[in-house]
Amino acid sequence: GLIVRRPALLQLTGVLDDCFCDVESIDIFNNFKIYPRIRKLTERDYFRYYRVNLKRPCPFWPDDGHCSIKDCHVEPCPESKVPVGIKSGNYNKYSQAANTMSDVVECEQAKELGAINSTLSNQSKEAFADWARHDDAQDHFCELDDETSPDAEYVDLLLNPERYTGYKGPSAWRVWNSIYEENCFKPRSVYRPLNPLAPSRGEDQREGFYTWLEGLCLEKRVFYRLISGLHSSINIHLCAEYLLDEGWGRSVWGPNIQEFRQRFDMAETKGEGTRRLKNLYFLYLIELRALYKVAPYFERAIVNLYTGNAQEDGETKDLLLQIFNEIKAFPMHFDEKSMFAGHKLEAKTLKEEFRLHFKNISRIMDCVGCSKCRLWGKLQTQGLGTALKILFSEKEIKNLPEHSPSKGFQLTRQEIVALMNGFGRLSTSIYQLHHFRQLLKEKR
Repeated sequence: GLIVRRPALLQLTGVLDDCFCDVESIDIFNNFKIYPRIRKLTERDYFRYYRVNLKRPCPFWPDDGHCSIKDCHVEPCPESKVPVGIKSGNYNKYSQAANTMSDVVECEQAKELGAINSTLSNQSKEAFADWARHDDAQDHFCELDDETSPDAEYVDLLLNPERYTGYKGPSAWRVWNSIYEENCFKPRSVYRPLNPLAPSRGEDQREGFYTWLEGLCLEKRVFYRLISGLHSSINIHLCAEYLLDEGWGRSVWGPNIQEFRQRFDMAETKGEGTRRLKNLYFLYLIELRALYKVAPYFERAIVNLYTGNAQEDGETKDLLLQIFNEIKAFPMHFDEKSMFAGHKLEAKTLKEEFRLHFKNISRIMDCVGCSKCRLWGKLQTQGLGTALKILFSEKEIKNLPEHSPSKGFQLTRQEIVALMNGFGRLSTSIYQLHHFRQLLKEKR
C-alpha cells in the first residue's frame, strides 16, 4: 500500500508555500488516479509524435557539445536514417576542436545511447501530412517558429525516452545556470544556493538569495519556482532512468540512489533538496490548474484529436476527458486569481515578459549537447509555456463557441502534445519520487 509517513530523509510534508495544498494528498491523487491514465494517454498515436527542430545552433555560446559527447554521437548510417542532428552538418562550424584526431577516434567508438531514433513508418508519415492539413484548417493565431521550420521533424517520443546517459560536462551546468541567471528576473549580485558556477563567497549565501526571492512580487517568485520545479523534475527522471551498466551489447537503466541523494537529500544539499522538491509539487499544481481550466476547450465536439483513424481518435479523446474528470474532482488547486491580478497594463507587461522568457529558455535548450535531452528539454518547456498561456486566457476560454473554431483561443496540435507530455513527465516524477522513498527506507 501507499505509506504516507515520511522518512526524515526527505522532510517533505504538509502545506506548500504560495498555495493551500498538502503533499500527501497530491501523492495519492497522482499515483493512483492520474499517473496510470496519463501514461496510457501519452502512448496513443496522437501524443506520441512531437515535431521539433533539433538542428538549431546554440545562440548563446560556441557549441562545444560536438562529438566528444559519446552518448550523443550517432553511428553513420544510410542517409534515409541519419538523425537530424548529424544531417544538418553544422557541428564543425561551431567547434574548432572537432577536427582534432583524438575526437574523431572517440567518435568512431561512440555508442548511440543519446542519439535520437528517428525511424518512422511510411504510414506515420502520411498521417503527419494529414495532421498538417487538419491543423491548417483550424485558425491558429500563433505559430511557434520551430514547427514551421523546414528543419523541424517528427520524433517518436516512445522510441526516445528521457534518461540519463552519464554526460556530466560543464555545458550541462551552463545551460541551467543560464536559465536561472538570465531568465529568472535575477540580479547578478544575488547568488543561487549551491550553484557550482557561482564564485564562492563565504559560508552561506542562501540568506541573501531567499531574502531576494521573498521580496519579489508573486508572479516573479512563481516564475522562479516553476523553473526550479522543472529542473527538479528533469533531475528525478534522470536519477530514475540512469545508465547503470553497459554490458555485453545491452544497456541497463534504472534508479540511481546515490545520484538522487546528491540532488535531494536534506544533509547533502544543506536543506536545498526539500525546497527543490516543493517546487516540483508547486509546478505540478500549476499545470494541473491549467488542465482544469482548459477542459472546456477539449470537451467541445468540434475538437477532434485527429489521426485519421476514427475509432482510435474517439478512444484517445475519451481517455483525455477521463483525465479531466479526475482533475475536476480533485479539491486542491492552485488559485491563480492572485497572478496578474494587478493593474491591467502592468499585468499585460508581466505576461509578455513571461512569454519572452519562455521563448528564450526554449532557445537555451538548443545549447544542450545531448540530442535526446534537448528534445525533452524543449518539449517540457513548451508544455509549461502552454500551461501559462491557458492560465492567462481564462476569459477567452470561457467564451469559446461550441461548434466553430475560435479566434480568441486556439491550441495547435503541437501545444496539445507538449502540454500533455509535459504534465505526464511531472506526474511521472511524483510517482518516481514515491519509489525513491521506498528504496531509501529499505536501505536504512
